[in-house]
Amino acid sequence: MSTKIYPLQFEPILKERIWGGEKLKTVLNKPITSKITGESWELSTVEGDVSVVANGELKGKSLTELINDLPDEILGTAVYKRFGKQFPLLFKYLDAREDLSIQVHPNDELAKERHNSFGKTEMWYIMQADQDARIIVGFKEDSGKEEYLQNLNNKSLTSILDDIKAQAGDVFFLETGTVHAIGAGLVVAEIQQTSDITYRLYDFDRKDAQGNTRELHVDLALDAINYNKVDTYKKYDKAENESNVIVDCPYFTTNFIPLNGEKKVGKNGESFTVLMCIEGDFEITIENETYPYQKGDTVLIPAAIQKYSLKGTASILEVFIA
Repeated sequence: MSTKIYPLQFEPILKERIWGGEKLKTVLNKPITSKITGESWELSTVEGDVSVVANGELKGKSLTELINDLPDEILGTAVYKRFGKQFPLLFKYLDAREDLSIQVHPNDELAKERHNSFGKTEMWYIMQADQDARIIVGFKEDSGKEEYLQNLNNKSLTSILDDIKAQAGDVFFLETGTVHAIGAGLVVAEIQQTSDITYRLYDFDRKDAQGNTRELHVDLALDAINYNKVDTYKKYDKAENESNVIVDCPYFTTNFIPLNGEKKVGKNGESFTVLMCIEGDFEITIENETYPYQKGDTVLIPAAIQKYSLKGTASILEVFIA
């Protein structure tokens, strides 16, 4: 008997963080019980944090199991050929009640050499922003190791970093090597390569409940940092019922769909598609079956599903690998 392929939702993997809050529940309806929940991992095959199906006949199966059993059907023919039985992306929602640490991610080459991992190119979609919420993205002007280390040691690192006000709907694309931090008062949808490799540069000398500071990775970061000024802000169109390109990079393509009515979708089976509902609600119709979603939901549409329609009033991030 063949396995039925349908849109898949997964149990959220909830993470307490020193900087986390409660907005993943109040804004996105996640089942958190802690007042310092910082992250909901929506779709992951990171070791120790593998997503488990929450809906339908495949409920209880892990994403890794599904890919092992049905690589072409889940991943798509081109993705399977390129990445093997690895799910190459990681999807998260984040709630920053306080500033996150200032950090950087290594590129593919460094990450492979040091950690046998992918690098971590990522993008942020700002879902909700308190008044005057800000982010750090790169340097104000081109810098270098010497100036960086001097300011790090003097606890004046923020004085040479680019500090930008962030608002709902803003998108920032962070290539590896970009020094960055999500500021307090932001809820963010994050799309990234499958990697949990982060080099923490500065954590504002914070201490946890036990009075401990978090580990820093100053030496590891030195060769990972891009010391040049970078442009991370992405402008994008918002044509209704269209897939408007936000980011198109070697690791993923992300489109913005302002859905108001119906959009018919046709795919070629080469890549899976992930939809993140960032506002409103919608449904996916495949032949005569309908699957409903609301704000905060993330759905994996296996590559084997090549024709479907989206109906509703919603803002959706559509992600695949070109």
